[in-house]
Amino acid sequence: MQELIEQNSMGNNQGQTQSVWMEVRLPLFSSLNSNINADVCIVGAGIVGLTCAYTLAKQGKNIVVLDQGLIGGEQTMRTTAHITWALDDRYYDLESFFGEEGSRTAAESHAAAIDYIEKIVREEKIDCDFERVNGYLFTAPECSKAVLEKEYIAIKKTGMEVSQVKNAPFSSFDTGPCLHFPKQAQFHIAKYLDGLVRAIVKYGGKIFTNSQVNHFVDGDTCLVRTQAGQEVTSRSVIVATSTPINNRFIIHTKQAAFRTYVIAAPIPKGSVPKGLYWDTADPYHYIRTQNHTSDSSLEWLIIGGEDHKTGQDDKIAAKYDDLEKWARKRFPMITSIDYRWSGQVFEPIDSLAFIGRNPRDKNIYIATGDSGNGITHGTIAGILLPDLILGKANSWQALYEPSRKTWAAAPQFLKESFNIAVQYRDWFTPGERKKIESLAATEGIILRKGLNKVAVYKDNQNNVHVQSAFCPHLGGCVRWNPGEKSWDCPCHGSRFDGCGKVINGPAIDNLPTIK
Repeated sequence: MQELIEQNSMGNNQGQTQSVWMEVRLPLFSSLNSNINADVCIVGAGIVGLTCAYTLAKQGKNIVVLDQGLIGGEQTMRTTAHITWALDDRYYDLESFFGEEGSRTAAESHAAAIDYIEKIVREEKIDCDFERVNGYLFTAPECSKAVLEKEYIAIKKTGMEVSQVKNAPFSSFDTGPCLHFPKQAQFHIAKYLDGLVRAIVKYGGKIFTNSQVNHFVDGDTCLVRTQAGQEVTSRSVIVATSTPINNRFIIHTKQAAFRTYVIAAPIPKGSVPKGLYWDTADPYHYIRTQNHTSDSSLEWLIIGGEDHKTGQDDKIAAKYDDLEKWARKRFPMITSIDYRWSGQVFEPIDSLAFIGRNPRDKNIYIATGDSGNGITHGTIAGILLPDLILGKANSWQALYEPSRKTWAAAPQFLKESFNIAVQYRDWFTPGERKKIESLAATEGIILRKGLNKVAVYKDNQNNVHVQSAFCPHLGGCVRWNPGEKSWDCPCHGSRFDGCGKVINGPAIDNLPTIK
């Protein structure tokens, strides 16, 4: 049995901000230092990778999990951990894309994911604050209440339990009419990951952190190679890296990367009823509470929103202020904002994740397109991908097929393609006027150098780092993210730290260094 080396407290590969979940220490493993064989190699140790690993290891498969950083360090530790079948995208839209049967399957699969999480928590005795709660969808002041009626009709067709109520149970403000979704759930994601990891090790799975993968070979026998040169050979590979790093083009034309922002404030326990809450604003807001880490008289009020396309908003600093202003207006019990963080979500053009065999591959599988419902989409992947690998029939397969063509989503496909094309204008624009000498520590700027552009960053020791500003994925020009101190590509969501090291796919290589 593999041993846990020690515990770490950060769980953070993705930027400078810290989420409330990162207070919990997660297991740390050694990096892969020799070649190894497995039945299945899983790249990525977040909710997708660890759920797949758990499901397969429990069935006796030899599993190897690799992650470029720490457990949950990509996006999973930046979630707000809403566990729900009340999806971010409307069911009437799903019905237009997939028909009534597809919409019903989507609802049933997400509900099954909640049940699967509850089953794992119970069987593995994971102390992660899991509990069933009610969910409420209410209209934003600027939105028509007809949206709720339309959504109610669409959900009733799926056979799921939903009702119309006069308002959400807040005492501090009146939401007006709501849709009520019983039997949703919430938990502490870091504690859940800790339990999954320990169960995977118990069932014989092997996990290696700080092992960055940069090469894949598909076939009857697959090969995965790390940047350090170690190789894993296996019958199947699951790429669980938020967005596929093995797929250069196809999937990335069918989804868009968004940044989403979150704040957490300590409030008196019980002052906000437990539940999951969402409004219909665009971008929408989402709300829940969580037990406080150290004070039993308090709990965390967690509020997210202010989403925008990655690399396509130059007012990032204002996002947290806008979110705080929205929150304080509705929840006057807030005294301080103790946590601020951001995360990245991938929105498919037809609202549902891509889970299955990677297009044109034989034994490499992917899961991406969380669409703001990463916990349930990730758990669906943890059920569906093992079934596909083990040759078991699964009625969800066609709905989540990565190579699907949703003709009703063609207008959205054209819109996203145009948006990406527009971002390449940065090839021809001038660089910033600021000089390198005037850069503050941990600040970055884009400068033009002849026909090229360079990304210039000054670190904490005032050392200057210069890299090509062109993303090695498909050549988009990166832009500086002052909130996370990262270079973000506006085309497909690749992200790099200030020194140019890749921290988020689809890019698999660092920004090239320039002298």
